[in-house]
Amino acid sequence: MANKKLRVRYAPSPTGHLHIGNARTALFNYLYARHNKGKFIIRIEDTDQKRNIADGERSQLDNLKWLGLDWDEGPDKPGDVGPYRQSERLEIYKPLIQNLLDRGLAYESYKTEDELSAERERQIEAGETPRYIYEFAGMTDEEREAKIAEAKAAGLTPVVRFKVPVGKVYGWEDIVKGHIEIGAEQVGGDWVIQKRDGMPTYNFAVVVDDHMMEISDVLRGDDHISNTPKQMMIYEAFGWDVPKFGHMTLIINTETGKKLSKRDESVLQFIEQYRELGYLPDAMVNFIILLGWSPVGEDEIFSLKEFVKMFDSERLSKSPAKFDGKKLEWVNNQWLKKISTDDIMPSILHQLAAADLITPADLDAEKLTWLHRMTELYKDQMSFTNQIVEFSKDTFFEMPELNDEAKEELVDTDDVIKVLSAFRDHAQALEFFVAAAIAPEIKAVQKETGIKGRKLFMPIRIATSHEMHGPALPEVLELIGRDTVVARLDKIISELKA
Repeated sequence: MANKKLRVRYAPSPTGHLHIGNARTALFNYLYARHNKGKFIIRIEDTDQKRNIADGERSQLDNLKWLGLDWDEGPDKPGDVGPYRQSERLEIYKPLIQNLLDRGLAYESYKTEDELSAERERQIEAGETPRYIYEFAGMTDEEREAKIAEAKAAGLTPVVRFKVPVGKVYGWEDIVKGHIEIGAEQVGGDWVIQKRDGMPTYNFAVVVDDHMMEISDVLRGDDHISNTPKQMMIYEAFGWDVPKFGHMTLIINTETGKKLSKRDESVLQFIEQYRELGYLPDAMVNFIILLGWSPVGEDEIFSLKEFVKMFDSERLSKSPAKFDGKKLEWVNNQWLKKISTDDIMPSILHQLAAADLITPADLDAEKLTWLHRMTELYKDQMSFTNQIVEFSKDTFFEMPELNDEAKEELVDTDDVIKVLSAFRDHAQALEFFVAAAIAPEIKAVQKETGIKGRKLFMPIRIATSHEMHGPALPEVLELIGRDTVVARLDKIISELKA
């Protein structure tokens, strides 16, 4: 349903780098906006000054751009309803909080953190749901004023709490989950809208911002469901229209079946980690969108533009999304196969340099061409470009000692020495040491020695590449080069004869 008034937002906190779950929220909002010809807004929710990190905002925006997202308004693209950082909007929040105080819909609360903690512990020990207990319950106006005066005299700084309406039920038609209702008594009592440091809390600021930025639809994770009734209270208090809410299912770890937690170190969870490993942005977008959304049909590989065209919020899943690292590797492999080697060479060079296998001084035109050809040998089997190090290191850059399994294949037998010696002579005699010429020479060794199959190919592969598996052997040998191949064969033959 196209709607020119449709406006959605992604509102990260700069308290860390871009997480898979946050990236999914951003992507779904982006698809929802672009498919419906609406606007996509970025807002930075940075009022939690203690948890903000120095480059948190930069990381968020940089990684969103890397994924291919663009936005209509944001801190780097001001519109008419800014500022787009909450820390720059304090003068907007303050009079609204005062308005609620003046109307008796909010009040100053002087309970200390120690008192609140003790109260919570008592409730837990009694098997009760932890909740705030109104500190002025049963007091006359004079008694309440006296208690407030006593707190001020003691130098206590208050928070501001919103008075939760008694007996109200807050319901909405969720874009993802259908009808949801939560009673006012389930929100834990009167809740804080302004902290002791004067900063507004999330549930207050987000409503003010969404209203003033004319946000029509709010798509977010279902861990925000419990926040929704609190936010609806603020909309109601000011007589503002409530946006449509949609709460996307949690992402769970396939291995454990538990919610994907940032503390779970068994799974890489931040976009920058995948960037560093050499995953492609197209693949990351493809995989993340399929966490909680399904296209029509069996195909699974789509570009961001294709997702925009076919996006349908009705197909957002109501069941938890399973994060499967192996599936992500498969998706990235499909994308690596789709694109040209030229497109991944910057990442390949970065990976090889980071592993100290190449240096900038190495990279003349001849070396770059050689690295390009080497990459093509492995491109279709890579799940991410960092694997070029694992695949190529022993064969092309270093020659470690053979492992036990490889040594077992190169036992001291006449057949092995016969094959290696014959191939060494053929390699040395070749006029042009290229794959097209090497392949017939291996066949010639077979005819000359009468040895074929595994007993022919495996000794040659191990002795020359120190690997038991890999791309087509003639292509590998051409890239290793005649001199190195002959030297490696001489070394192994000498060791076997010793």
